[in-house]
Amino acid sequence: MDFVETDEQRELRKAVTELGSKYGWQYMLEKSKAGEKTTELWEEAGKLGFLGVNIPEEYGGGGAGMFELSLVLEELTAAGTGLLMMVVSPAICGTIITRYGTEEQKQKWLPGIADGSITMAFAITEPDAGSNSHQIITTARRDGDEWLLSGRKTYISGVDQAQAVLVVSRTEDAKTGKLKPALFIVPTDAPNFEYQPIEMGIMSPEKQFSLFLDDVRLPADALVGSEDAGLMQLFAGLNPERIMASAMALGMARYALKKATDYAKERQVFKAPIGAHQAIQHPLAQCHIEIELAKLMMQKAAALYDSGDDWGAASAANMAKYAAGEVSTKTVDQAVQTHGGNGLAMEYGLVPLIAASRLTRIAPVSREMILNFIAQANLGLPKSY
Repeated sequence: MDFVETDEQRELRKAVTELGSKYGWQYMLEKSKAGEKTTELWEEAGKLGFLGVNIPEEYGGGGAGMFELSLVLEELTAAGTGLLMMVVSPAICGTIITRYGTEEQKQKWLPGIADGSITMAFAITEPDAGSNSHQIITTARRDGDEWLLSGRKTYISGVDQAQAVLVVSRTEDAKTGKLKPALFIVPTDAPNFEYQPIEMGIMSPEKQFSLFLDDVRLPADALVGSEDAGLMQLFAGLNPERIMASAMALGMARYALKKATDYAKERQVFKAPIGAHQAIQHPLAQCHIEIELAKLMMQKAAALYDSGDDWGAASAANMAKYAAGEVSTKTVDQAVQTHGGNGLAMEYGLVPLIAASRLTRIAPVSREMILNFIAQANLGLPKSY
């Protein structure tokens, strides 16, 4: 791994920053307040090739990897315009279909995912399973050459803007208690597929939903990969999910830090900018250091994943997600504190980040579950759950 980015990667950062700055955080705020989607930004990002940089070139993508896709989301979020569905559609769903889909599935879904004309959601979480994916009860059973899918999912992002959902289920004969997920592409307009919004306290254009599947009939080619592939197919999507969640958290932290440092340079109290005082300087400098450290781990995780080292990427991606979530929450809090009372005024653009940054410590995997994984996988300690 080279710690110096290539000219192409630096140019990509610059181009993405220009796009994000064109829209800005006020665009996202207005869309959130109006209950509207970021359609214009999503479509332009797709046309510029940013959404599909990780999709193979033969299917309309950029032919790069998670390193470049995480770079795109980091820069968009640092400009105040983070797109949550990038974590889901190109990173999780696009990656799984690329690695395990049939040629027909790739031809059908990947070009649209790459240019943004197709958005795909991802459904794994269930009301009674929580972080224990081994307790998933959404079940697919054969009916001739077709499948019938039944179950419930919760906290599923962006279903209302998706044309299909990649649903994690279990085959009917998976009764051993061991997770052997079967992945199905379910069109959002399929009969017996319903979804309801979950009222959240987070201001975001992307909404969360509960899904209800009652014998949703699917053709044989709705199955992605093998019904008995075990954990490998799932991890093909979950490692990118953690890398992209890290990118979004880091972009959020960078956005808050810039807000804070700009304000500290301009705001004068007692005849000097407040940024001249160590009580302001030191916490912001510490945030900068921790952002850079988390970013290095995220880049390591992306590099390992792109090299094909799935297991090595798993540890790095979890550590990156942990570090990015911690520093995102810390930096937003420090940015609000730097602004004083102004930190709670909507015009300064920090209030929506208070809840959003807190979420980075919970989703898509909690800090506690990450610590469980690292203790077991890296330290060799007994499984604690």
